[in-house]
Amino acid sequence: MFTGIVQAQVLVKEVERRNNFVRLTLQTAPALLQQLQRGASIAVNGTCLTATEFNEAAGWVSFDVIDETLQKTNLGMLQNGDWVNFERSLKFGDEIGGHIVSGHVSATAEILTIKRTSENCAVQLSFPAELAAFIQPKGFIAVDGASLTVGAIEGHSFWLHLIPETLAVTTLGSKQVGDRLNLECDQQTVTIVQTVERYLAQRGQ
Repeated sequence: MFTGIVQAQVLVKEVERRNNFVRLTLQTAPALLQQLQRGASIAVNGTCLTATEFNEAAGWVSFDVIDETLQKTNLGMLQNGDWVNFERSLKFGDEIGGHIVSGHVSATAEILTIKRTSENCAVQLSFPAELAAFIQPKGFIAVDGASLTVGAIEGHSFWLHLIPETLAVTTLGSKQVGDRLNLECDQQTVTIVQTVERYLAQRGQ
């Protein structure tokens, strides 16, 4: 589990592609790998991945990314030299500054519009119709692993309003129109909506 509070932007050191498979290696600050164990979970652009190899002193960690993950997330689009959002898994006693995030991406969303001023940034994202019931104004959503609040909803799109700190700490500040971002709907909202839908279906409503 994760909090949606991105710890750092880290560099994609190497993307090794095979048939429907990617070996992804990230270059990180050694401090981000302290007490890491093989098999640990790390969120990369909000996608829960398993660390397969790492070298703390050299500051790199590798992951095996399979076909299902490549199809459902934006990790398959990564190239050497790209930057990704990085968060180690939640430990007992950690402060939860965002919201509980599983790292199971619901879908990708396309950036439709970016509006910037000196202090503000508003971003409009599309989303698949099947997620409409789970994306609510003022509700939680994880976007490329960052815990954010949904703004206005317009059809099958919604707005995010990003503060300078979010733009600086995460990769969202460098994104452009047409880029695709990973979405994870708030699991509490999903559970409530699905429970109500099942209850109404059983009552024939």
